[in-house]
Amino acid sequence: MTAAQRYGWGAPSRVESFDGPLGPGWSLYDGPGHAGNGRRTPAAASVANGVLTITGDAAGNTAGMAWNPGAMYGRWEGRVRAPASDPSYNALLLLWPDAENFPVGGEIDFMEMTDHTRQETELFLHYGADNDQIHDAVRVDGTQWHNWAVEWTPTRISAYVDGVEWFRTTDTSIFPPGPMHLCIQLDWFPEGGAVRTSRMYVDWVAYYPWRG
Repeated sequence: MTAAQRYGWGAPSRVESFDGPLGPGWSLYDGPGHAGNGRRTPAAASVANGVLTITGDAAGNTAGMAWNPGAMYGRWEGRVRAPASDPSYNALLLLWPDAENFPVGGEIDFMEMTDHTRQETELFLHYGADNDQIHDAVRVDGTQWHNWAVEWTPTRISAYVDGVEWFRTTDTSIFPPGPMHLCIQLDWFPEGGAVRTSRMYVDWVAYYPWRG
């Protein structure tokens, strides 16, 4: 079950099924990794057999990608699985400000797998000039395929897994101030010692516009 099916979001205005070359709007990162650790390189992302694979290697070479343009409000959903990994690799679906003005522009990490066993998934909503955050978590086996979604309206931000809401806030004072776009990332947070290759897989992503 997807959140779109359960809540009747209608037809998506954009879909990426990873059945061939990436569709319009995708931008693959090419530069230093998260917080300057390792490197994000397009070579670490590949598409085959209808699945996007992002691979993080022992040296911290990994990938991330953005789906532009974004929107002010909407619903984003994606089907993802991430095998148990090295403790230094986090798998994410997130919304990032089109204006590239983090932290003021906010950030919504609606699927952040920091648990390397992939048995717990977290949400972080960043807001304000001081990068304040609220946080929640859900227990689910992320090594299996699941449908992760976020819904952002003028009055509510909700997160879903397989069509079940597991997070909600109606505190509009912490909502993003401008349009946001989807990003897919496998981020490296080095902890010292040997690192083993880790991966995340994405079957599809979709965007459903907010119509009020």
